Amino acid sequence: MTQARLPSLLALAAAATMLSACSTMTPASRYSQDSLPDSIKVPAGNVVAMETRATGELTYECKDKAAMPGQLEWTFVGPKATLADRAGKAVGTYYGPPATWQAADGSKVSGTQLAVAPSGPGNIPFQLVKVNPVNPANPASGAGAMLGTTYIQRVALQGGAAPASGCSADTRGQRTVVNYQADYIFWKAM
Repeated sequence: MTQARLPSLLALAAAATMLSACSTMTPASRYSQDSLPDSIKVPAGNVVAMETRATGELTYECKDKAAMPGQLEWTFVGPKATLADRAGKAVGTYYGPPATWQAADGSKVSGTQLAVAPSGPGNIPFQLVKVNPVNPANPASGAGAMLGTTYIQRVALQGGAAPASGCSADTRGQRTVVNYQADYIFWKAM
């Protein structure tokens, strides 16, 4: 082998080694918590497992305020939305009650709200949910894409807030549906 070809072969070997190392890496998430309120940030020790965009509707009912009979308000009844990946492909659904996120593979989780924070006029709030332990009576509910999910964040909100008016004695018991869009970020322990 000539000395002129040796540097080229060494460079080729180095490039092959780097490409091999890169092929074993998982893609970095485009998601950052930097601009979110502290109350809804996911604790250290968790990583983004899935990023979805929900498009759907939230249902509200005109009811008496809790512990304030005679005073009425629009009360949240439940969600119904499609979850899509960043490419726009449907990957699951979000429905309730109870609030349930279900992947296309049938796996699902429910959770308990830990915190909310304002997200802007007309929008439902940011939210942090801690995933409930898998139900022993239905252990398959946590398998598949949802297996190991620890937290869910609701961010990038558009719409969904309860109507500002229209809930009165004349409309008690009536329901209204409000469209919304949000990102649901699914986290797993490292």
